[in-house]
Amino acid sequence: MEEQFSSNWHYWHNYLVTWTRDRAPKLVLILVLAFLFVRLLGLITRKLVAMSEKTPGRGTVRAQQVRTVTGVIRSIGVFLIVFFTGMSILNDAFNINIAPLLASAGIAGLAIGFGAQTLVKDVINGFFILVEDQFGVGDAIRTAGVSGTVEEITMRRTVLRDADGTVHIVPNSAIQIVSNTTRDWSQATLHVAVDYIENSDRVVELLQETGHDLYNDPIFKADLVAEPQVHGIERVRGPEVDYLVTVKVRPGKQYGVSRELRRRIKECFEKNKIKAGAPVQVVFGQLPGS
Repeated sequence: MEEQFSSNWHYWHNYLVTWTRDRAPKLVLILVLAFLFVRLLGLITRKLVAMSEKTPGRGTVRAQQVRTVTGVIRSIGVFLIVFFTGMSILNDAFNINIAPLLASAGIAGLAIGFGAQTLVKDVINGFFILVEDQFGVGDAIRTAGVSGTVEEITMRRTVLRDADGTVHIVPNSAIQIVSNTTRDWSQATLHVAVDYIENSDRVVELLQETGHDLYNDPIFKADLVAEPQVHGIERVRGPEVDYLVTVKVRPGKQYGVSRELRRRIKECFEKNKIKAGAPVQVVFGQLPGS
């Protein structure tokens, strides 16, 4: 019994001495490299968030998006570092064959992927929405058959609220085409109907003067990107002529600006005795004696 214990003791003693001499340095090196990679990943993500907070533009909203993306990148990065560190420790430090483990992990990952493929697609789409800055909180968009103002964006879903106050929760995997109506600038388009007998040059001149006055009004100056453009006659319909007026405005300001421009056009026409167009009236009836 004592001889067997002594034999086992010498065996483990020699094994530990050999392991400490040959494999312990590899273990220490792997752990140090893993620690440095984790710290470097954290430093890079913190720098990205700090840069987004200093970037002019959307400010807090954009910083929140960057924090969401960098948080996901850091989580995935730490997981990969820990996974490969563990595999390297088993293979290099303890001389354990990791091929069966990798095969098991591949099968498990495949099963999880099939079971949660919609969730994975949601996350991937959400990642690219945030990275590419396709839209942000406060933007008015149309997507997946609904429209509204973006109230929240996560890696899995986008929350919209429409003009009626209804909240639409859209999975990011359902977002294929996005129409962003508030990116950089919006455009208000007006069709001004005037009576056919009015002088066209005079009407265009009055519309240009009205647009110029609106553009130089200090109250609306900040809402306009450029001076309103009068493109001339857009359409002739029976006793009326339509004139096309467009104006580029700041995102979301097109409704207020277009209402004010219509009001000023109405006052201008009343002041200058310009007759507005009247819709065509069709009367159905029977002539007397028929």
